[in-house]
Amino acid sequence: MKLSDFRNLDRNNIGGWPQSVKLVLCALLFLLLLLFGWWWSIKDQQDDLEGKQKTEEQLKKDFHEKQGKVVNLELLRKQVDDLRERLEQAKHQLPSKTEMPQLLVDISQSALAAGLEVQLFQPGPELVKDGFYAERPIQLRMLGTYHQFGTFISTVAGLSRVVILTMHDVSLKPSATTAAKSVAAGQLTLEGTVKTYRYLDEAEAEAEANAKKQAKPGAPPPPPKPAAKEGV
Repeated sequence: MKLSDFRNLDRNNIGGWPQSVKLVLCALLFLLLLLFGWWWSIKDQQDDLEGKQKTEEQLKKDFHEKQGKVVNLELLRKQVDDLRERLEQAKHQLPSKTEMPQLLVDISQSALAAGLEVQLFQPGPELVKDGFYAERPIQLRMLGTYHQFGTFISTVAGLSRVVILTMHDVSLKPSATTAAKSVAAGQLTLEGTVKTYRYLDEAEAEAEANAKKQAKPGAPPPPPKPAAKEGV
């Protein structure tokens, strides 16, 4: 086969082309069809294979992570049980609902016993938090020295029940001298809001959980009460 065979081809007489040229053109046509078939079919399958290979790698990674969790499952369960037990112990160290009124009295009496002048001690309404404890704000204003406040805090910390007091917007500043009453040097005024906490008993916690379920969007409303029948 010579290059001149391709130059002298008669497009109108394909049947008269040399045999070698026909074979070359058939081979080229076959390669074109093969390339087209690969592009049409095999290329998509190859992309699908690559996607599945990536999925396989991710599944292997997830498997190894879950296998590690399964191996440590008993240890994790023991840790969770220990944390729950410690939470229950810590929770029941807080005062209960019946102990809270006496606790407020004890806090107030501790302030008086320390020599503080209690000008305001006003507990507010309770607010349930996280479904297992309640906080109660107390508006207060007390007058005394630095050492008297220290004695008060020490006495509260030594009560039979664990007392948690957190301060919010509390200010401690020197007391002003008024014309009506001269305040001794070193007198301080503590004013603001403190919060104390108690745990919810099982009945309260269950009632709070039910209230949250009913408050969720889409929760079924409580069944209506049957209407009273009128007498004949």
